[in-house]
Amino acid sequence: MTSMMMRRTAYAAGLTAAALSMLAASTTATAQAAPANPTGLLAKESANSAAASPIAESYPDAAIGDGVTAGGYNQSRWAEDWSKLRDPKKRKDIVDQLKFISLAGDGDVYLTLSGEARLRVNQTTNPNLRDAEAQRQDILRLFGGADLHVGKHVRFYGELAHGTLEGENLGTALPNLRNKLAVQQAFVDLTGTVADVDVGVRYGRQTFADGPNLMVVPRDNNTLYFGFNGFRAWARAAGVRADVFDFKPTAYGNGGTQDDNAESARRFSGISTGIVVPETLFGGSKLYVDPFLWRLRNRTAVWGTDTAREVRNFYGLHVWGDAGPVNLDWTINYQGGSYDNRSIKAWLVLLAQTYQLGKGKTAPRVGFHADYASGGGAYGKGTLRNSLAPFGNNIYYSYQLFATPTNLIALAPNVTFSAFKKLRMTAEYQLSWRDTTTDAVYRANGTAFAGTQNFGGRKIADTIRFQATYPITSRLSLLGRYEHLIAGPALTNAGYKNSDFMAGWISYRF
Repeated sequence: MTSMMMRRTAYAAGLTAAALSMLAASTTATAQAAPANPTGLLAKESANSAAASPIAESYPDAAIGDGVTAGGYNQSRWAEDWSKLRDPKKRKDIVDQLKFISLAGDGDVYLTLSGEARLRVNQTTNPNLRDAEAQRQDILRLFGGADLHVGKHVRFYGELAHGTLEGENLGTALPNLRNKLAVQQAFVDLTGTVADVDVGVRYGRQTFADGPNLMVVPRDNNTLYFGFNGFRAWARAAGVRADVFDFKPTAYGNGGTQDDNAESARRFSGISTGIVVPETLFGGSKLYVDPFLWRLRNRTAVWGTDTAREVRNFYGLHVWGDAGPVNLDWTINYQGGSYDNRSIKAWLVLLAQTYQLGKGKTAPRVGFHADYASGGGAYGKGTLRNSLAPFGNNIYYSYQLFATPTNLIALAPNVTFSAFKKLRMTAEYQLSWRDTTTDAVYRANGTAFAGTQNFGGRKIADTIRFQATYPITSRLSLLGRYEHLIAGPALTNAGYKNSDFMAGWISYRF
């Protein structure tokens, strides 16, 4: 084992020990405060949640940091639980046969197969917000996964992916859009129960979503998912949990499986924790409080005209869930550290909330999100005040990827409603400004709109957005998006234009 591997292993072990100590100290107190049956089920949680362990209640599946499971399916396919299909009587068709393939021990060793095929078309006018011919992207996603469970404590998961990109005015095709074949995920899990606490460790290539959606998520908008390489370990009791991790992002090539590697320039590590808020508070709430402490090291960070080493620490609190008809997702995050021997002092405040008008899953919801992402310092020599959402949902502010929570103030009222029986529609009007006019406007990939730092104008844009989703079946769905971006002075003063975006796709998954 190399010295670097030894240091990484020791680091992960130290974080795991800290997490276990935290849980051991807090489990007794939390047990008294937590509800008797802290299922914490949200509207987004899967109907096939795993049963509690025989020794102690488990932490609610909806909040363990593995993303959203709906109708049995999750963006990270390994987060799905198809063990209910152990009983052949519950298998409805030939696809169900693939979800539980018994290999030995009357089902103690079993294999779950999964996959997705998605055909998508994007049309963008004035690509890059410049006066230019429209861009059309014809995109095909194909991937398949195999999940092998060996008894109760060992699991192996692997996933291969392919991406095709054709169209007009494409420019340079990134390998997360066009890729012959890539190892999207490949890891091993070891799990067990220690002192009434469910514990586990995962090593390998994996997706990761244990944090606010705007800060870390596998990014479904890409053809290939955004993933990491390294360790993740967890400890979960009935009302409290902790996850520790030490990762390097995956750097895809665009050839075969031999050119996908862990990035050498970036390393992402830290601890994400969670506490179940007692259901008796706020009239029967399903709320969670998730403190987190992360570190991102980047040897090639770009701010302004400089490329230098950055060490950025994230001190955050994520509060989310349901309180009666109100659904909320709030994050407050202070960012410190250093960039090129300059101090970092930045803030990220993300406040999203909706109110359900009526009862039932199809009842309309009205709401808004109000966000503040500090800015300033990229084009100077003093303190860097630009905030950063390291690996988050890159379409949250723009389907066209024209905005990100850096030097940004955004306010967006929205409404979600059902038309007909299954058609679910969302409409949003977003207003956005710069926090400071002496810094640039930034895209979703973190790069600046060139020249915007040299012109005045606080208003970035008004953005009108629509999305429609139609699930034909639980496996087959249609989705459409439209966005009209009305460029404000922060963009137009630097020569940027308005833009329209339309997208539609059909997706089949099993």
